[in-house]
Amino acid sequence: MRTTVSRRKFLSTSAASIATASALTLPASAQPVGANERINIGLIGTGGRCRHLMPALAKVPNTRMMALCDVYEPSLELAQKLADPKAFTTRDYHALLARKDIHAVLIASPDHWHTPMTIDAMAAGKDVYVEKPLTHKMREGAEITAALAKHRKIVQIGTQQRSMPHIIRARELIQAGRIGTVHKVRMTWNRNTDRVRRGPQNVDAKRLDWKRFLGNAPAQDFDDYKFRNWRWFWDFGNGILTDLMVHWLDVAHWVLNADHPEKAVTIGAHYVARDVWQTPDTIQTLLLYPNNLQMHFEGTFCNARQGAMIEFMGTEGTMYVDRGRFELIPEPRFPKNKPEEMVLGQGPRGRDFYPTPDGEFLHLQNWIDAIRNNRQPSAPISGGVSAAAAAHLGNEAYRQNRVAVWGK
Repeated sequence: MRTTVSRRKFLSTSAASIATASALTLPASAQPVGANERINIGLIGTGGRCRHLMPALAKVPNTRMMALCDVYEPSLELAQKLADPKAFTTRDYHALLARKDIHAVLIASPDHWHTPMTIDAMAAGKDVYVEKPLTHKMREGAEITAALAKHRKIVQIGTQQRSMPHIIRARELIQAGRIGTVHKVRMTWNRNTDRVRRGPQNVDAKRLDWKRFLGNAPAQDFDDYKFRNWRWFWDFGNGILTDLMVHWLDVAHWVLNADHPEKAVTIGAHYVARDVWQTPDTIQTLLLYPNNLQMHFEGTFCNARQGAMIEFMGTEGTMYVDRGRFELIPEPRFPKNKPEEMVLGQGPRGRDFYPTPDGEFLHLQNWIDAIRNNRQPSAPISGGVSAAAAAHLGNEAYRQNRVAVWGK
């Protein structure tokens, strides 16, 4: 059965479905904000990802982007064009957090800043939207969980798949038993790009506070390539597993009520980014979970076959999901299990982004609704800690060239 859904319909049904899925209610941390009251938002880290989110945030009713922070002045200037014309700007995020007129913050800094900034924001009384991965180190999971228990703020992790209506529907079908028992999950995020090449990065070092950028990372000389491509250097990011795999891993954990793997085995190599990246440009990891469940991920930058997708392989069928569709394919020996499909995104399978559904808008709207109603957002801290921890275990297996075991 093929289901077609109008934009208006899937936006309305999405909000209802997410509210049902978000069963955990947070203790009251502040008076709920009324639907007609404006929420003032500060943005920390106004690079490319943040500026991609800003047009979506601008569509969320009764919000205003009125403070901006970045260590690189040109990024601030570009963000100013998308924010309130009178937005406050600073290089020091503590100055932004100190403002009493800021109710919430969106954090899109490099990965090594996510946990420290989120903890500081909660301590300053702000609700938070923070990009994935939530943690850069395994130990940060316990630190940020403790901070949430102490400060009790609304924190949304930027794994927007949880707010996409077709993925919510796929989850409902899997949990209803439509594909039987899932023993295997297969995930891919494959790209073919020349972004890995070194060359002029057009960074004006005089307008960059490199020391602030480093933060808790080891002291090192300025490197324009690292500044632009920090995801692929261990001091600032953790490569493909935390940058890309966590999106689908979060979906798998959410759908299957999984928390963390018991073991991980990973192989990785440099084929197109040799002598450029520290993290592998081609990687595969196998994660073994309790209850007879395996998850496998492959990612590369030298071939785009299958793009970005996840498949739940059950005893009675397979559920294929990407960011624009799901397809339920029955196993041949279960002919009574009808195929089902929901297609929202137009274009080839496995694309990184589709204009429909607008996952960023839906996820930001969910965050703002959670703030107004003092409820759990669709992608809470617990999910962010869980997905990042599994990716950290995969990276540990790669870096130590061994089977990595949880807790050891």
